[in-house]
Order: sequence, then C-alpha cells, then structure tokens
Amino acid sequence: MKFWSDSFKDGDTIPGEFAFAVADPKTHVALSANRNPHFAWSDLPPGTKSLALVVHDPDVPSRGDDVNQEGKTVPLELPRVDFFHWTLVDIPASVSSIKAGQFSNGVTARGKPGPGVLGDTMPGARQGLNDYTGWFAGDGDMRGEYFGYDGPCPPWNDALVHRYIFTLYALDVEQLPVNGQLQGSIVVTALRDHVLDQASFQGLYSLNPDATR
Repeated sequence: MKFWSDSFKDGDTIPGEFAFAVADPKTHVALSANRNPHFAWSDLPPGTKSLALVVHDPDVPSRGDDVNQEGKTVPLELPRVDFFHWTLVDIPASVSSIKAGQFSNGVTARGKPGPGVLGDTMPGARQGLNDYTGWFAGDGDMRGEYFGYDGPCPPWNDALVHRYIFTLYALDVEQLPVNGQLQGSIVVTALRDHVLDQASFQGLYSLNPDATR
C-alpha cells in the first residue's frame, strides 16, 4: 500500500498554505490559506471496502501554562499529547486521491459544517470534529464545531518543531461502525478491528524560528 502527497515530501516542512497560521514578525502569527494538502494512494490490499484518513500532531504541550505567553517558552522536555487535525472516514475504495484544497480552503471562524461532506466532493464520506473544537471553546469569536481539516498552528513560543502524521487506513467495512461525534480518538479506536493495511508519512511545522527537533 502506497500513500504520498505532491504538496510536500515525507519529512519535509509543510508549506504555509496548508497551515492554519503562519509566522508574523509583529503579531507572532497570522491566519493562513488553511488548504488541505494533496493526497494520493495505490496498491490497496484485496478486500478493501473503504478508507479512512487521520491527521494528528503528537507534539502538543500537555500543559498550557506557557503556551503563547510573552517572555516564556514551552520547554522541549514538557510531555506531549495528541491533537487531531482531520478525520475523514467512509472514503469509497474507488477513490485514489484528494486534491489540494478540496476539503478546506481558508479559515472558517466557528468551524466548517459536518459530518457529511457538502456537495459532490465525496458522496458518502464523513468528516470528524477536529481538536480546534476544544481549543477555541473559550473564545467568543471562534468557538464552534470544527469539522474536517484545519491545519497546523503550534504555539508560537514552542521550543519543539511539531510533527504532523498523515495516516491512511484500508478497511474491511464500507462504513466505519461509529455513531455520534466522530472525534479523533474515537475514530482511531473504532478502526482497530477493521484495518487491512495502513501507510503513513509526516510533515514538520513550527511558528517559532528558534524551535528545534
């Protein structure tokens, strides 16, 4: 099973157009184009009935005391947790690619709708809530339900360059057996008993010019 992107190579820095925000010398961050990257795959295993795509950042600070605070730095040694940027399930097995910007093109305050995919982008597919839903819960201007893809926006003062893991799963079911809100951790748990094969690659991103890996 092969899985790749024409938007960037495995292990490279993710271009800013595929991020939620880019670095700004005056304000630290500025909203970006927030386009989903291009994806393509081939050589699916026999018996594949659907696909699922999961995008997550395993390097999010486990504690927010220092996050985006002037005069402070999020230390390298701080324990890290997962942050899900996209879950897309029930992708028909006949589909072999996703175009750049097909599911996200710009930042949508209060979140894009879901879980159904609007229009004829990919009939039958469902998008889960990403973790910006919780991140913006206390923000009066941005809080809402964030379905679909929203790209990288690591803390601008994080000493660590974040990894973004893109994983495609080939499944033995046409529809993932999960109801209710499709949150990242719930989707990953529901996948486990149905995976025929999987493939991953990663991109790197930081808003801190002094960050290290």
